[in-house]
Amino acid sequence: MTAAPTTAAPDPVFAAFCAAGLWPGLGKRAAAELPGAGITSPDDVTAARLQKLPRVGTQRAERLFSSFLAAQPTYGVVELLVTAGLEARLASSAADALGEDAARRLRDDPWALLRLPTVSLRDADRLALSLLPGADRSDSRRGRAIVLVTLRTAARDGHTVLPADLVVAALRAEGVADPAAAVLAAVESGEVLDHEPPEPEWDEESDEEPPEPDPALRVLSLARFGMAEEAVAEGVARLAATAERIADPAAVRSVAKGLDDAQKAAVAQVLGAGVSLLTGGPGTGKSRTVAAVVRLLRATGSEVALAAPTGRAAKRLEELTDHPATTVHRLLGSQGFGGGFARNEEWPLDADVVVVDEASMLDVELTAALVEACPDGTHLLLVGDPAQLPSIGPGHVLGDLIDSGVVPVTELTTLYRQAEGGAIARLANAVRGGQLPPVDSPDREVVVVPASGSGEAARRVVQLVTDSIPRALGIEPRNVQVVTPVHRGPAGTIELNRALKERLNPGEGTVFGFDVGDRVVATANHLDIEPIGFANGEVGVVTGTGDGTLDVAFASGPVTVPNDALPDLKHGWAITVHRAQGSEWPGVVVVLPPEAGGMLSRPLVYTALTRAQQHLSIVHASGAALARAVREVDVRPRRTRLAQLLRENAG
Repeated sequence: MTAAPTTAAPDPVFAAFCAAGLWPGLGKRAAAELPGAGITSPDDVTAARLQKLPRVGTQRAERLFSSFLAAQPTYGVVELLVTAGLEARLASSAADALGEDAARRLRDDPWALLRLPTVSLRDADRLALSLLPGADRSDSRRGRAIVLVTLRTAARDGHTVLPADLVVAALRAEGVADPAAAVLAAVESGEVLDHEPPEPEWDEESDEEPPEPDPALRVLSLARFGMAEEAVAEGVARLAATAERIADPAAVRSVAKGLDDAQKAAVAQVLGAGVSLLTGGPGTGKSRTVAAVVRLLRATGSEVALAAPTGRAAKRLEELTDHPATTVHRLLGSQGFGGGFARNEEWPLDADVVVVDEASMLDVELTAALVEACPDGTHLLLVGDPAQLPSIGPGHVLGDLIDSGVVPVTELTTLYRQAEGGAIARLANAVRGGQLPPVDSPDREVVVVPASGSGEAARRVVQLVTDSIPRALGIEPRNVQVVTPVHRGPAGTIELNRALKERLNPGEGTVFGFDVGDRVVATANHLDIEPIGFANGEVGVVTGTGDGTLDVAFASGPVTVPNDALPDLKHGWAITVHRAQGSEWPGVVVVLPPEAGGMLSRPLVYTALTRAQQHLSIVHASGAALARAVREVDVRPRRTRLAQLLRENAG
């Protein structure tokens, strides 16, 4: 008698790989149908067997088979993770972070998994115990990884450096017996720099012994940010030393009409200084001054390059100056995600003067790339408002340049829009100074809408965008942007976008949850997409759908977004304050729900209010937290070395 045939038990690694959505092109329904086609392990995957799946023809079967083979680096990581009892979905990020040989690298160093921001030390320890029998807390690879993750966490908060004492404390807290050895291992890996404390000031003519440097001032940095700060400081010193005067200061008279003395001084400053700063709040005439700079430079025959961190800011700069402007990334020839820039020391910019608006948004790495791409003799003008939120990326470039005292700064303080009755400018400048006055706006340029909680705040927002503002002020919903500090909750971006889509552009989400007419915001840079790509923070409108693609009209131009870039688009009727920075809209609704109370600060509130050009509605549900934040709460200071380096390089 022969035994009845039995179906092989599903391979748990293969099942986890498929269930986690890691097989490109294989949807959830098709994944559930694999066992029925006799596919329960990697050895079972053939084009012929894939054709047995419902709704899968010859061509799709071939594509699925090819995509499975291409996903083998990810599959190798899934095998390690599942064996260690960790989630398979981490494999895709691990393969992206560690490359094609991610599985081999994890076998050599399981704590390399900590390169993923969502992974905890406990997870990495579990993987180590699975792969390295006898692994313990004293392993040098573990200590090195803790140093790196401590510095990466600090970088996500904007810091470029961290006191060595804090890193040592973090190591001790995780049971590392020899923190000094862990720091040394991190430095020897090349990923960390150890910065000795600066030499204290000392009168060389005195008879006293020079004081010893303060060991508490020793700091560590990730090498990429430490080197970027050094590049900025060296580049600023180089541009300052090599700049030649473009024209006589008297030439400013030709563009001086309508400018006050401070604005004229700023224009004259650009003619002589290699690097100069122009700062001020809304309504103080920064744009008018920049336009005068551009007119004068063009009259002298100088080549001028204008740029801003976002597409909308670049377009506004172009309109104000009647001169082409682009994003900083495009100016530098971004090579795509993580690919660096085409413009650099070897292929520098062809401009005599580079003007960058919204400079508060420049992080230290982008600034380093910008300065390195400016050849000797280039004049660089940075225009910005230091009272706004600092950059999303690490560093405090605009603030450090001001604090260093080594570059000339013109701050514009006269509020011209106030004379024209601009309630937005009056309120914003009061907040900039730490005050929250009652709103006085009979013409409804600024309207405060109180709400008792998040739910009511969300309903008010939808009503304002879809009905009240269009009806009372004639500003169409497409020209109204909702800005909120939070993602979660009824008045966060996720729920507000769902509610606004339902009212403004209902649909089933034909491609990746989007329909024609949807407003979207980019959450990552994809500047390598032909012809122009899109930058993080750009807001656009879906104009068409294709086979797994979207046509989107961004401020910088139309883009066909391919399938692999769609995860970096979100609905954009409501966006965070950070994403709104650098852009302005005719109408803005700022919502401040109760759950935002802990994150409210003067720069955040100020940045939100200054996104509005014609009308500002403030849906206020955060109670006394708002006034307290404006009065008392500044952004937490960022730890950086740039101001010190700038002073050292200036001699």
